[in-house]
Amino acid sequence: MARKRKTSGRTPRRTRWFRTLIALAVCGVAAGGLAAYRTLSDDTTERPVTMEEASRLALSRLNLYQASPVAVTLTAAEGGGVVVRVKGVVDYRTHRGVGSYQVTGSTGAPGSSKAAGPAAGQLDHGLIIWDTGGLGLAPAPKGDNSPPWKQAEHIPRSGWSARSYTTDPLDAGLQLLIGLGADRPDNPLLLAQSGARWLERERIDGRSYDRFAGPRAQGATPGAGSDGGRSPLTYWVDGDGGLRRVTMRMPGLGTPTTLEFSGRDGRAKLPEAPWATG
Repeated sequence: MARKRKTSGRTPRRTRWFRTLIALAVCGVAAGGLAAYRTLSDDTTERPVTMEEASRLALSRLNLYQASPVAVTLTAAEGGGVVVRVKGVVDYRTHRGVGSYQVTGSTGAPGSSKAAGPAAGQLDHGLIIWDTGGLGLAPAPKGDNSPPWKQAEHIPRSGWSARSYTTDPLDAGLQLLIGLGADRPDNPLLLAQSGARWLERERIDGRSYDRFAGPRAQGATPGAGSDGGRSPLTYWVDGDGGLRRVTMRMPGLGTPTTLEFSGRDGRAKLPEAPWATG
């Protein structure tokens, strides 16, 4: 995919923090075995993960890789009431993703006489592709109601407005999303030693998930800061090591970026045209 530098002159924010976050999220070390899933019904407060829990958390990235292509939804708050939502698929074998995006926010004009105030409406929409190096945007073909991965095949590489990643919430979420799957599990012992914590058990769509705080950033002091030195990444993992949700807290924003995983989409075939060089 062609790369174009941003011309807005903005200096990327939180660069050191974000690089550390990505390194924590995507560091993979070979490990083996998955202990039986146990119900710890007496747990009511957060605590360090057990080795069985660390094993399931470590296995979640491999499960994503093996399930490819995976249906995903990303929701990022950009500040000022603007929200970007991406729905698509990711193939972790090729490290490519494709989908549609929609930007919503306040559409009320200053000085409006409407008592109800500004209304939330659609500000922009279209197609989006992304990989390990950056992202590209393109208008959706008019009158085409096929899945985004089919629509994207009809748009040549030159039809995409491409750029490298910044540290804005959408870009940070896409970069994290594309790096979550791996062809091997993490090392559960290292996860446990690096501060991964069990937070609570939740049910999503009738299924039980354990919610985990990921490993802490290197040098973070447990209990320090407003977040107790906890990782900005939170994972929802089921009894088989299946990943359902990941949230990422961004500095200065009250609403975290959310990644939702809906399982394998066997119909999806990622397009070649946006990345074709011929």
